[in-house]
Amino acid sequence: MSNSSSITEFLLLAFADTRELQLLHFWLFLAIYLAAFLGNGLITAIACDHHLHTPMYFFLLNLSLLDLGSISTTLPKAMANSLWDTRDISYLGCAVQLFLFVFFISAEFCLLTVMSYDRYVAICKPLQYETILGSRACVHMAAAAWGSGFLYAVLHTANTFSLPLCHDNTLDQFFCEIPQILKLSCSHSYLREVGLLVVSACLLFGCFVFIVVSYMQILRAVLRIPSEQRRHKAFSTCLPHLAVVSLFVSTGTFAHLKPPFISSPTLDLVVSFLYSVVPPALNPLIYSMRNQDLKGALRKLITRLNSRRV
Repeated sequence: MSNSSSITEFLLLAFADTRELQLLHFWLFLAIYLAAFLGNGLITAIACDHHLHTPMYFFLLNLSLLDLGSISTTLPKAMANSLWDTRDISYLGCAVQLFLFVFFISAEFCLLTVMSYDRYVAICKPLQYETILGSRACVHMAAAAWGSGFLYAVLHTANTFSLPLCHDNTLDQFFCEIPQILKLSCSHSYLREVGLLVVSACLLFGCFVFIVVSYMQILRAVLRIPSEQRRHKAFSTCLPHLAVVSLFVSTGTFAHLKPPFISSPTLDLVVSFLYSVVPPALNPLIYSMRNQDLKGALRKLITRLNSRRV
């Protein structure tokens, strides 16, 4: 038995015992990470184009930065452990990883809520769009999302790592996650963090309801559009985005508030993978596959790079 002051490192769950499967996991994570990094990186570069300085692309730029941050917080360490056949992460490294992950993931959900409001105003109140979502309002909303994520991360990280930890130092996860650290606590003080997670889940659910209601209003407005092509374009953008948000909320909430009797290492890995890795990898695809402005800006960027080589 030991307390948190004597723990100098944590051991993360290995994906497999055989070297072949460890390398398979490495290459799989590497492919996902490179795809997410390339997609979000391209959107970040394209959204900086002065021709795309609109609220939607400003929020999309922020979303890509948050996606890059969240997936870069978890996957590189998991890949390194699989490649070098190790499991350890230092106590400080675990605290930093937890802080950054909670920061990016919570700020991202706040931003997704803001983006749903942006699309609602753009489609349902187009004549008031520039008045409601001016440049100053957009900056304030984005800053509020980043600031909320930062405060949320500070609160959870400080609360989690203030607990006495004495049930071993092994985390059944591929990154430092709050529920897994709480399992190591030997004090009833962990109920304080559980209560905080419940309050956070309620706030998360409130934002999710706001997003769903916003998209319901958008879909109602879209159904009144006479052009079938424009309706199809709106549906193809809104529905996949709503599906990813639903996946993000449901799996994230389940990972943090699931009953102990249905917990298992395999289930924990799958659920955490779904809310921590899948959304950052899918968001660039969802926002770019039907967006002609992004495609046009990408073609200009490629042409400019080719002309510089020549």
